[in-house]
Amino acid sequence: MRGQMETQYGKIVIDPDVIATYAGSVAVECFGIVGMAAVNMKDGLVKLLKRDYLTHGINVVVNADNKITIDFHVIISYGVSISTVSDNLIETVKYKVEEFTGMELEKINIFVEGVRVID
Repeated sequence: MRGQMETQYGKIVIDPDVIATYAGSVAVECFGIVGMAAVNMKDGLVKLLKRDYLTHGINVVVNADNKITIDFHVIISYGVSISTVSDNLIETVKYKVEEFTGMELEKINIFVEGVRVID
């Protein structure tokens, strides 16, 4: 479902792919996040996605109450606290996406799909 808002000037409709692209660009700027992960369900393989394909590691759902749920499939840096990185990701994405869309984030789910050593 698309996010919708009514203003005095008319209706604003936001496609979930727009939210996913923005959330992905915010996420990869967070400390400890190497990138988004694409999971091949058939083989169970996890692949690090390039910046052009950030939305493939993110699923955005807008419910009937116009609240957003975002699922992130991420690869994190080796040696960092998963809890700290997750908390930072949640706070940053929640603030920036709510500011960007004007809609409320109901839930952010983080799936850590892999760990990478950064040179």
